[in-house]
Amino acid sequence: MFRIRIHGRGGQGIKMASRVLGTALFQAGYTVQDAPKYGAERRGAPIFSSVRAARETINERGTIYRPDLVVVADDTLLAVPAAGTLLGIDGHTVVLVNSHEPADTWCHRLNITARLLILPACTEVEDRADLPHIGATCAGAAARLLGVIARAGLLEAIAGELADLGPDIVAENQASALAAFDAMADWQGAVTEGIAVAADNYVVPDWIELPFDDARMAAPDIRACANSVEVRTGLWRTMRPIIDYDLCKRCWWVCSTFCPDSAIAVAEDIPVIDYDHCKGCMVCVGVCPPHAIEGVPEYLAQQQDKLQPAPGDANATETADR
Repeated sequence: MFRIRIHGRGGQGIKMASRVLGTALFQAGYTVQDAPKYGAERRGAPIFSSVRAARETINERGTIYRPDLVVVADDTLLAVPAAGTLLGIDGHTVVLVNSHEPADTWCHRLNITARLLILPACTEVEDRADLPHIGATCAGAAARLLGVIARAGLLEAIAGELADLGPDIVAENQASALAAFDAMADWQGAVTEGIAVAADNYVVPDWIELPFDDARMAAPDIRACANSVEVRTGLWRTMRPIIDYDLCKRCWWVCSTFCPDSAIAVAEDIPVIDYDHCKGCMVCVGVCPPHAIEGVPEYLAQQQDKLQPAPGDANATETADR
C-alpha cells in the first residue's frame, strides 16, 4: 500500500492536491482513500491531507503514522513542530520539500535518515498561503515519484476535480502539475509501497485503574472562552483589520460582540483590537456599520508598523483620539 501525507497551509490547495492524486490513482486501478485533516483553521494555518492507495481493500483509517511519501508544500512548516511534517518518517520514507534550499541543507538542519528530495520552489510571494497552483504542483510531483500514474491520467484527474472553476483555471493547474511531473523524472518510482504492520504480535495494553476524584478536582479548569492567552493566534493572520477612529461611531458593541475570538476590547467607548489574538477573519470588517474597519494585508501592515506605532496600542489610540 502507498501511504502519502501532503502538508501545507490553509489556502494552498492541499485538500485539492490529495483529491487529484487520489483520483489519478483510482483511475490507475487502485483502491483509494483521500482525506484532509483540519479543524477551524484559517487561511495560512498548517493543515495536511492523506492518501492511501492499494490493489486490495484498505482497512486502515485515520492519520498515516508510517508514511511512504511526505510532501511539504511550504518549507516554513518544517520549523513548526505542531505541523507534524516529520511524524513517523524513517529510512524508507521519501520526503519531498518545495524549497529554494538544496537537499543537503535540509538534511543537515533536520538530521533525518529519510531520503529527501527538493521540488524547486515557485516564485516567492509575500503571502505564503498564496503560492501559485502549489496544490497541483505537489500532486504532479508526487504522481511521478510513485511511478504508477501516467501523464494523461494526471491531466484527467485535474480536469475532473477542477471542472467547476472553468477551463482557464484547469489549464493553468495542468501546466503546473506537468512541470512538476517532468521535474521529478530522474526520481520516477522512488517511492515504494510500505509493508503493513502485522497484528500477530499485538499485545493488549495493561488496564490502568484511575481513582475517582471529586468533580471539582477532575473537571477541566476552563471557565470562560478565549482562556489560552499564551497562544498567540495572531501569528496565523494574513489580513489585519485596522480601525479608522475618524470614521468610528463608537458603536463598539457591534464589532466586539461579533468577534468570534473576543479579540476586540473596549476602553472608554473606544474599540481596541488585540492583535496577539486576532486571527484576521475579517468578521469585524463586514459588520462595522460606518465601515470604519479596513482589512489590510498583514505584510503591508507590518511594514507600516516599522514607521509608526501598531494600530490598537496605547500610543496609536491616543493619536487617533486627538
